[in-house]
Amino acid sequence: MKVNVLSIHKNRSIEKRIHAPNSKGKGISSKKIHHYKMKKVRTAYLFLAPSFIGVAVFVLIPFLDAFRRSFYEAMSGKFVGLKNYSIVLHNEAFLLAAKNTGKFLGICIPLLLTISLLFTVMLGSIKKKGEFFKTTFLIPMAIPVASVVLLWKVFFHKSGLINVVITAFGGTAIDFMNTDKAFYVLVFSYIWKNTGYDMVLWLAGLSGISVSLYEAAKMDGAGAFARLRYITIPELLPTIYITAVLSMVNSFKVFREAYLIAGDYPHESIYMLQHIFSNWFVSLDIQKMCTGAVIMAGVILLFILLLQIIDRKW
Repeated sequence: MKVNVLSIHKNRSIEKRIHAPNSKGKGISSKKIHHYKMKKVRTAYLFLAPSFIGVAVFVLIPFLDAFRRSFYEAMSGKFVGLKNYSIVLHNEAFLLAAKNTGKFLGICIPLLLTISLLFTVMLGSIKKKGEFFKTTFLIPMAIPVASVVLLWKVFFHKSGLINVVITAFGGTAIDFMNTDKAFYVLVFSYIWKNTGYDMVLWLAGLSGISVSLYEAAKMDGAGAFARLRYITIPELLPTIYITAVLSMVNSFKVFREAYLIAGDYPHESIYMLQHIFSNWFVSLDIQKMCTGAVIMAGVILLFILLLQIIDRKW
């Protein structure tokens, strides 16, 4: 924040010097002002150029090529129009993967946002040892995926620790990864690994809320829940947008755990879009893969635009 304040004051002082009259009583000409502004714009583009070139080369250009390929046959190069889209949208495996992915996002994102926000507010009220607890929530992000998979196998395998406890009390062992319960194991894995990341985003948003608002609310007799409802949540609305988008992006990384635990063809409850894209890549179904990627990108774009509309209205 100090750097931003200094830069703002610097820009204001420069603008004052530009518009201030000189010894002859005249301000600097509009040509020099225009030159100064153009210099600032060129400097900004110069700093943005490396990132823009990288995104263009590795993301935009390949996506445009995938968009083009979605209208052609991969082998013959023949233009087929919307035929590939019709084939993909009637593919049972794609529909199952899309359904599971949508269900996963619909459950995980609201749950993750709620849990991480509650933990963030609780940590904010803890003055002693608060930094220690903030660090512990970030530990799951530092654990390699392969280690996480081994940990889940220790707990959720048919002969794992959970089933040992269940059978010790006279219950029947549950094969978590080969039943519908595999979906909830994946949900738990996602929330466990990403709670700390979202807490960092929430903490950044909370730091922008004025302490005087909470002090005034306390003087008026507002309790902890009232302060959360009428101060914290309304002030965090701009943060909700970026946190929801980044949570959605991170949700697609859960494929690594599902793939390492169950392979190319896991239980149908955790068969995600990433699985079908991986299988299409192995079988070189380029037209299906490109078509599916375009459909998926379109849905994600609509979701982000919807969040932007909601954010602006609120």
